[in-house]
Amino acid sequence: MGSATIVVTDNDLALAQKLANDLAEAMFEKRDAFVGEYLGIEGAVDQAVATAGPVCLLDMGDNVGGGSAGDGTLIAHEIHRRPGVRGFVCLYDPESVALADKVGPGGRLTLRMGGKTDDLHGPPLEAEVVVRGLFDGQFKETEIRHGGRTEFNMGRTAVVETETGLTLSLTSRRVVPVSLGVMTSCNLSPESFDAIVAKGVHSPVAAYAPVCSVLIRVNTPGTTTADMRTLEYKHRRRPLFPFEAIDSWSGA
Repeated sequence: MGSATIVVTDNDLALAQKLANDLAEAMFEKRDAFVGEYLGIEGAVDQAVATAGPVCLLDMGDNVGGGSAGDGTLIAHEIHRRPGVRGFVCLYDPESVALADKVGPGGRLTLRMGGKTDDLHGPPLEAEVVVRGLFDGQFKETEIRHGGRTEFNMGRTAVVETETGLTLSLTSRRVVPVSLGVMTSCNLSPESFDAIVAKGVHSPVAAYAPVCSVLIRVNTPGTTTADMRTLEYKHRRRPLFPFEAIDSWSGA
C-alpha cells in the first residue's frame, strides 16, 4: 500500500532513477493535497437544505457499485431529524418490503428500515410510515448511463413516507443508482425533493446531474468509505502517511 513511480528511458538506468526520484519527491511535497477534503453528514445536509434543490447527496461509504450493503441509514437519520426537509433515500430491505406489502397502499405501520446487513453503515431507522405505493421494481433506461445497462430489477419495492417528510424506497434487491428509474418507476418525481440520496460516488452523476442543482459527495463511514483513515488496518507498514506524520523522505 502506498505510492510508486515508474519511468521508462532508452536504456539509461541512471536517468530513470533520477526521474523516478523526482516524481516521488514531487508527490511527497504535495502529500497534504492528496489527503482530500471530506464533508461530513451534518454539514452536507446543512448545505443541501440551504441550496435550491433538488440536491443530490452521494453516499460514498455505502457505494452499492463498490460492493457495499446498500442499506446505510446515516444520511437518512439526519434528514429524518429535520421535519419539513423533503428527502429521498433508497434502502435494500426485503424484510420491511414484506411488512409494507401486508398493510398495502395507504396503510400505516412502524418499520425498522435499513441497517440490517452489518453495523458499519448506521442503525435501522425506526419510524411510523405511510405506505405510498407498492411496485414490481422493474424498469428500463433509454439514456446512456454508467455501465450501459438498460434493464433493471429492484425486486418487490415499497415506497413509504415518514411523519417528517422523508420518502424511502425499500427494495428487495440491491440496486446501483445509475438511473432515475429508481425513482420515476415508482411514480416519484425527482424535482419534488429537496435532497436525494444516491449510494455511489461517480456512477450516479450522469443520471442525477440533469435534475439536481448540486451534487455533494458525503464522507460517510462504511465498506467503501473514501476516508481511508477511518478503516481498521491489521497489517500495514508504519509510518505511513497520512496515518502518521512523515517529515522527510529520501529516494536514495
